Amino acid sequence: MNSSLVRRLLFAALVLILGTLLVLQHTLAAVDPEVRLRALGIALAAALFAVAVALLVLRSLTTRVRSLKRAAEKLLGAEARPAAMYDAGGDLEALERSFNSVGQELRGMVDNLRFESARREAILAGMGEGVLAVDPDLKVTFCNEALLRATGFRGELAEGMGVLEVVRDPALYEAIRSVRSTGDSVNLRFVLTTATPRTFAVGVRPMVTASGRGVIAIFHDITGLERLEQVRKDFVANVSHELRTPLAGIIGYADTLLDGALDDVQNRQRFVEIIRSSAVRLSSIVADLLVLTELESGADPQEPEVIAVRGVLETVLLTVDGEAKARGVRLVPEELQDLYAAGRRLRLEQAVLNLVANAIKFNRPGGEVRVRATPTGDGRVAIAVSDTGVGIPSQDVPRIFERFYRVDRARSRDVGGTGLGLSIVRHVVEGMGGRVTVESQLGAGSTFTILLPSASPGV
Repeated sequence: MNSSLVRRLLFAALVLILGTLLVLQHTLAAVDPEVRLRALGIALAAALFAVAVALLVLRSLTTRVRSLKRAAEKLLGAEARPAAMYDAGGDLEALERSFNSVGQELRGMVDNLRFESARREAILAGMGEGVLAVDPDLKVTFCNEALLRATGFRGELAEGMGVLEVVRDPALYEAIRSVRSTGDSVNLRFVLTTATPRTFAVGVRPMVTASGRGVIAIFHDITGLERLEQVRKDFVANVSHELRTPLAGIIGYADTLLDGALDDVQNRQRFVEIIRSSAVRLSSIVADLLVLTELESGADPQEPEVIAVRGVLETVLLTVDGEAKARGVRLVPEELQDLYAAGRRLRLEQAVLNLVANAIKFNRPGGEVRVRATPTGDGRVAIAVSDTGVGIPSQDVPRIFERFYRVDRARSRDVGGTGLGLSIVRHVVEGMGGRVTVESQLGAGSTFTILLPSASPGV
């Protein structure tokens, strides 16, 4: 055994034996020489036996020390074992260095694990999607702020809280139980009934934990997508409905003419006029749809210009003057100040024209439409169009700017229109950095107000 520990112990044993022999020699100096020799022989034999026993014990100890050193080296891995660990410094020193290296590596691993855990928790906490993790007992171990906000959770998230205390949905609870039991992932969609109902698409996955199989669920809020899908369906349905009526008129009267009405001198001109009127209505719907599509896309290549608001209003009033007289409605330019706004003149004319045309159509004979342009106290331009018409029911006011939404469908078809006018108004005004508001009282008329940022005429 080439070990410093063995050498030290042997040296100590030899010193001890020599010291013992010297003490005996001095102590037994006056004793019979034969007895003295026997005593020295016995002492020497006992010392040699003790050395032999010590060597056996030391061999066993050295074997265990080397075994511990190899175990420590295995923990480190071959690439982490320094060359100095194999020098001739002795087994205990090598074992000490091995454990020191193991301790350093373990501390590094623990620090890395803490860092990774903190980073993962920060990532999960900052996610826009909701995250819920539960242990094998279906107790919540992690829940990020996004999920708490989405579910409307109030209070503190206490340790050991159950799933149903955070998300009160039986379908989700059953899905989590199923994944915990089978280990198979589950995807589901559910509507969470809160103050504002929200729709979630949830992916539930198994998660290995120290105490067994847990579950992690990722919540994607698809409420907005569901709403957009419903808007798309409503849009397709409304477009189909709006196109069907004029198309039916065109086809029906064209078939009537082809079936012999061309020879009917009294009615054929009326039939052609109906066909033309239906075609004009189709053209108006298509034109408004194209305008609305362009506005919603935001692709407007033209640079904004300074608009003289008074000039826009005077042009609009001149355009609708004939229709107002035909319907017995009086136009009143109540207050038209010299104000300026930044945007596109053609678009603003289109928006104001839609408002004034609606005010005329849905007015009563002998009624009035008042138009005014005034500055506001916060540096904006207010264009108001008021009528004395039928007004709008309060429950319909929030929806009147939706495409094809009609308060009174029967009356709307009698007076004409595509049902897209107010939607175009909203997109035009918002595209110019403004907003449009409405105040209405059923039976007493309505007031639509366009608010636009003002501009300097020199810009």
